[in-house]
Amino acid sequence: MNRQEVLSVVLKHLRLNVNGLEDREIDPSKSMAEFGASSLDIVEVVSASMRELQIRVPRTELVPLRNMDELVDLFTKIKNKTQ
Repeated sequence: MNRQEVLSVVLKHLRLNVNGLEDREIDPSKSMAEFGASSLDIVEVVSASMRELQIRVPRTELVPLRNMDELVDLFTKIKNKTQ
């Protein structure tokens, strides 16, 4: 699975969980919080994305991430290891 496919999964779940993002351009170099996501929204976006991608990521690996690009890079790396 390539990076763009993983990004589309994360963005889909961000749009499903945060109001007002349906037609908005989302810059993945920004954090989810910058788009109005609460901490609970972020947990749901990450969890739903991992379920769809069929991966597991320890919380300790998620803590240092600063933006969606870093999340997507991590998910892509893990997804490609499991294939």
